[in-house]
Amino acid sequence: MASSNWHWPAVVEADLPHGWVVTTSGRVSGVHESGDVFNEAPFNDTERLLMDNTLTEATRTTKVRFNIYIGDLGEDPAAGVDRIFATTPEAARSVLIAVSPNEKAVEVRSGRDVADRVNDRVCQLGVTAALSSLRQGQLIDGLVSAVRVMAAAIGHP
Repeated sequence: MASSNWHWPAVVEADLPHGWVVTTSGRVSGVHESGDVFNEAPFNDTERLLMDNTLTEATRTTKVRFNIYIGDLGEDPAAGVDRIFATTPEAARSVLIAVSPNEKAVEVRSGRDVADRVNDRVCQLGVTAALSSLRQGQLIDGLVSAVRVMAAAIGHP
């Protein structure tokens, strides 16, 4: 188990497009006109492909299933990730890296069947690897770094 909080880079509200604001929590929120088709995905194709390839390679190399969760973990991110981890595929032989952007928190959990290989040291390495990119607002880069560093530390079975 590992966790950390980070600080987002400052956003200049004047540089945001029409209809976008920085909320009191620091999150950037935007709207679109009624009737317009909303076709914006949070990540582009290249980012999604990079994340998918990284997860696949790490899982094949280590025989530990890697899972990523991006979303709200609630006021207590540690408790939130504990609830989510229990529902992940193959939880007993997996690792979950969870990022809660609103809370600026990163949490990592490993399953009981791989706890000897994905120990606290390995989880902390993943969090540390992610933080630099996350602090710069680079979510995918941070997650890719975390997965790669953890997979290297876990090694082959």
